[in-house]
Amino acid sequence: METTPKPKFFSTTKKGENFELKADLNSEYKEKRKETVKKVIANMTIGKDVSSLFADVVKNMQTDDLELKKLVYLYLINYAKSQPELVILAINTFVKDSDDSNPLIRALAIRTMGCLRVEKIVDYLMEPLKKGLRDEDPYVRKTAVLCVAKLFDLNPSIAIDNNLVTFVQDMLSDRNPMVIANAVAALSEISEAAKQKDVFSVNSAILVKLLAALNECTEWGQINILEALSIYRPVDSREASEICERVIPRLQHVNASVVMSAVRVLIIYLNYIESEELIKNMIKKLAPPLVTLLSAQPEIQYVALRNINIILQKRPEILSQEMRVFFTKYNDPPYVKLEKLEVMVKLASEKNIDQVLSELKEYASEVDIDFVRKSVTAIGRCAIKIDAASDRCVNVLLELIKTKVNHIVQESIVVIKDIFRKYPSKYEGIIPTLCENLEVFDEPIAKASLIWIVGEYAERIENATELLEYFIENFREESSVVQLQLISATVKLFLKKPQSAQEIVQKVLQAATQGCDNPDIRDRAYIYWRLLSSNPQAAKTVVISEKPPIEAVNNTVNDSLATELIFHIATLASVYQKSPSLLGATSVAIRTVRDEDTTLENAEEDGAGAAAIVAAAGGNIENLLDLDFSVPVVSPVSITSPPKTTSGIDDLLGLMDMPNAPPSHPIGLGLGGLGIAPQQKNLMSGFGFDGLTSEFSSMLVSKSVYLAENAAQGLSVL
Repeated sequence: METTPKPKFFSTTKKGENFELKADLNSEYKEKRKETVKKVIANMTIGKDVSSLFADVVKNMQTDDLELKKLVYLYLINYAKSQPELVILAINTFVKDSDDSNPLIRALAIRTMGCLRVEKIVDYLMEPLKKGLRDEDPYVRKTAVLCVAKLFDLNPSIAIDNNLVTFVQDMLSDRNPMVIANAVAALSEISEAAKQKDVFSVNSAILVKLLAALNECTEWGQINILEALSIYRPVDSREASEICERVIPRLQHVNASVVMSAVRVLIIYLNYIESEELIKNMIKKLAPPLVTLLSAQPEIQYVALRNINIILQKRPEILSQEMRVFFTKYNDPPYVKLEKLEVMVKLASEKNIDQVLSELKEYASEVDIDFVRKSVTAIGRCAIKIDAASDRCVNVLLELIKTKVNHIVQESIVVIKDIFRKYPSKYEGIIPTLCENLEVFDEPIAKASLIWIVGEYAERIENATELLEYFIENFREESSVVQLQLISATVKLFLKKPQSAQEIVQKVLQAATQGCDNPDIRDRAYIYWRLLSSNPQAAKTVVISEKPPIEAVNNTVNDSLATELIFHIATLASVYQKSPSLLGATSVAIRTVRDEDTTLENAEEDGAGAAAIVAAAGGNIENLLDLDFSVPVVSPVSITSPPKTTSGIDDLLGLMDMPNAPPSHPIGLGLGGLGIAPQQKNLMSGFGFDGLTSEFSSMLVSKSVYLAENAAQGLSVL
């Protein structure tokens, strides 16, 4: 009987793509091998694993075809880490190529060996690398210089033992500007990684070479040289001015990075120039290149604006006449618009405030809500910054409120609250206009701002009680920021209008203490409650005391950070506006100021000494805060007392911490330690604390009487 053959679903005659590539790599035809290597590189680029072809690809290194050699070297760089044993097969070819008559092949061999990042080939790299550093062709020398930096990152000890770093330092005096530029770049990287920070130091002789090479090297070489100049400290004003004259032509470069690097050098060197006339001339020359950057692509504009914000914090006069350049365009991305707003606020002055307000008012009609809010905020910042323009700014805000656009009205209220803090008792007349829009408020910060205004000017608002009652109806549903402001505002209202606010203050304090889970809200209510109960004058002094006006804060970052970022203009640190140390870089202050090394060491010793003191204290860090724990705590005398009320609020207020009742904690802890006078029995009866008839301890500090014993129906200010 003839049997039917079983189908072979999982078997195939095909060997796979890699098998076919392997066969083609060993083809006798040169062009076919070259095309196959291209296919291998293409597969490698899209993520396919072609590491199994390593030995077959390496065979194609020995060729006169420069293109094929580059492709094979690219493959080696990619798979060197995964196949470190097989990389040794290519060493002989690398050494042979480093002696080739073609400088391009010599440089290519040295560059590839530096990129392999395999410890096993480091010893084989030494001789070709030393030859490359002494090569007669500058292209080979500049390639070898960068290879030293890569080798130092891989194995610093070998680079130092073979005097490769010294070789690179000598290359700063090379006759070719590109070699000098690459030497600067290599030494900068080595200096950041080395323990000794004096690997790269610019002296007068090197300075002359750097300035001479600045005009002849490529744009990336210019950036490296300008960075080196930025950390150099000129000997005197004359040297600083001469360096600036050589750097100023770089402001006209087509590359934005070169322009920003030149700006960094000039701004740093302005501090060393003594001639006021020369400083003014340099400041005039700094403005045009910065303005030109704002006509580039949006990404470059953003980087330029972030740097401009830092520059204006230290040198606002540079762009004081260029306000119109920072007006936003309809097609600007949102991130560019917001940065331009920051610059506009910084440049605002009495001379251009009308122009700025007109522009900001137009921005309020934009469709981007976030940008509109920032524009309204900018109007308020201008009012706080420029006293003479505050009236005009407030009028613009009132016009915006009349538009009845929800988010504009609410943001305007928030801004006007800050204006009231800057100019107290100056713009109370606009409060009725603000209160007309009470029902449109749905954002917590806007509600809190209006509540603050009502509480602050409660004595001048006839219906202040009704306004606060509107918000108190939904007290428990409001956010914490609104609840906190309601508590403060009602207490202010009570202290200013005690007869009409006694019911509302009782309602708010009870709601805050009994119905809120937020400890911040409860604590504030308890403190106000005890303060009102114990001493009215103290309550007035604390709650409605005269407050200092706020000051304009237009700094993007604090002054110390701004000074540090000036040394890092056109870097990632200036864009993020964070200290370079937080981004993995080395701070300029540590790299350049050698005298501070001793200070840093002393600081570390001081830190170690502080740790020793803490350890000697038994780990009680509290003792370092001058809290004397050696004094024994006097336990209160336990005296039989009548049955206590079961109200939990009574105990939280500290009213049960009396000698007639055994206290749950020592006197002096919690709110009970604030103390109430002996005459103040039934003190909180107006708040529902009837039945507290025990006498207070004579140990407590005596306070003035706030409520009479017959004032059970409400509170009244004496």
